[in-house]
Amino acid sequence: MYTKSIKRLGSLLPLAILLACGGSHDKTTDPETTDNASISTAGAVSAMQQLADQAEEIEKKGPVATIDFRRLKELLPAEADGLPRKEASGEKNGAAGFSFSTAVGKYGNADDSETIEITLVDGGGSSMMMGLAAWSMLEIDKETADGYEKTGIMGNYKSYEKYNSQDKNGEIALLVAKRYVVTAKGRGIDMDKLKEALNDVDLDKLAGLE
Repeated sequence: MYTKSIKRLGSLLPLAILLACGGSHDKTTDPETTDNASISTAGAVSAMQQLADQAEEIEKKGPVATIDFRRLKELLPAEADGLPRKEASGEKNGAAGFSFSTAVGKYGNADDSETIEITLVDGGGSSMMMGLAAWSMLEIDKETADGYEKTGIMGNYKSYEKYNSQDKNGEIALLVAKRYVVTAKGRGIDMDKLKEALNDVDLDKLAGLE
């Protein structure tokens, strides 16, 4: 069963490494950069081990039905930190024995110079779902001239943030109850507004859904 988990999660290793390295394709051979890359890769391998262990635990417990996406839609706020909701959608998809329920809310001002998209995803705590939140098992803390990328804690939940201060584009994601990934992506806004948008989602109610 453990071997099956490793095979199932093997395709997620590039994602974990990509997140650990910040998605950079710079092939510099600077020794310091190379050392940092090695540390990041080691962190990604550790994350894969944790993913495999969690997959083993999930398989022992058996499959968990995902929440009806309509219930997720009900948790989409009418406003995202003052920006009105312009669209709400939801769907359920499945493949290879896994299913995902998703609800998406789109928000913006009159001319869409400021937009936010809030996404709620439930994978029933499946191993593939944990793969989507591989960042939750990594420690990322990077800064550049244009912005930053980091993992941390927001409230009671592990978080992942990425922001470009030049373009004022960014995202923040939370892992809730080890099965829901809540993401807010924004354009033309600052990170504080994105965080406030996530605060408009009743995360405790989401965590308690059955």
